[in-house]
Amino acid sequence: MNDNYTIEQFCSINEHSISLNGETIYKDNLAKTLQEFLKSAYKTLDINYPKFFKMDTLSKLAFLTADVILNSQVNSETDIALVFSNNASSLDTDRKHQKSISDEDSFYPSPSTFVYTLPNICLGEISIKHQLYSENSFFIFDAFNADHLLAYTTALLHTNKAEKVLCGWVNVDDTNNEAILFLVGKNGNIPFTTDQLNHLYNS
Repeated sequence: MNDNYTIEQFCSINEHSISLNGETIYKDNLAKTLQEFLKSAYKTLDINYPKFFKMDTLSKLAFLTADVILNSQVNSETDIALVFSNNASSLDTDRKHQKSISDEDSFYPSPSTFVYTLPNICLGEISIKHQLYSENSFFIFDAFNADHLLAYTTALLHTNKAEKVLCGWVNVDDTNNEAILFLVGKNGNIPFTTDQLNHLYNS
């Protein structure tokens, strides 16, 4: 039972564009890398959070996607749980950390890199910025798993663990970089179903 929960907002970042509720709000075809795109998007969207520049790529991608949704809320809410997932975990940052410790002649592990060798660190960055105190979880799947997002999110809402849930998929792995997040509650117009989640993810 999903108690008539709905998707209130959704945001996706893919192929150097950002869309909110299906409408493109930012696009940059000149950026050569995801890092360049995220940096230019951060500046254009006028986000004031200096720590952004210290984050790894996964955290930057998750942070921007969540920020677009959370900043669009009329009232600032803090009882929003976070349920994210991907298939690469923190592999992009893990590779950088491994490279820094694999060469005995230039052994120099970076604490600023090591701290991001867990995928759920991005949840902390979002929670700090938006003062969220609800439950947060990060799951690893082979592919986008709408069934799990539906079941876990519904359970959180049904047991009053949170007023709303921001859930979705944020993945960074070489050229496989994409994010889509859904704000789920009771005040939207889009049914919160596996079919709808898969449709929005694939569209």
